[in-house]
Amino acid sequence: MITVRPARLPDDKPAILRFIDELQRFEAEFESDRRLDPAYPEDQFAALQKQTENGVFLIAESAGAAVGWAAVYENEAPTYVVPEEHRCAVICEAYVEAAARGQGAGRALLSACEAWARDRGLGALHIGHLSGNARASAVYEKAGFTPYVLLRRKKLH
Repeated sequence: MITVRPARLPDDKPAILRFIDELQRFEAEFESDRRLDPAYPEDQFAALQKQTENGVFLIAESAGAAVGWAAVYENEAPTYVVPEEHRCAVICEAYVEAAARGQGAGRALLSACEAWARDRGLGALHIGHLSGNARASAVYEKAGFTPYVLLRRKKLH
């Protein structure tokens, strides 16, 4: 059975660092700009702590072991967004380790992020993923997320 709880730091930090590294290595298989140096997980963890000061880290567990995580925070949308969606939530990290995929951990993490946002009266929940990550796209679509913004890139070197 999958359960989701707020992260307990510093106890959960080793698992979170492992998830950050695993996600980065997975994304490097189809995206050439991923950092794979040993310092990256700590750098990303520090950046996420700052980014989610108005948010929460969540841990998915199975049989008492951490199998995934998500980070969600409150954000303000640009001024062109209607007032009822101006205060929104952003899921900036979501990852489930390979052995636990297909067991509901991803759905449970997304549901917990949504509950967190609803509890704060936020009007929308956003999540992004790399265009090459078809599995994430399918999971997010099944969870009710619809395409919103398309970000394009042109490499200059």
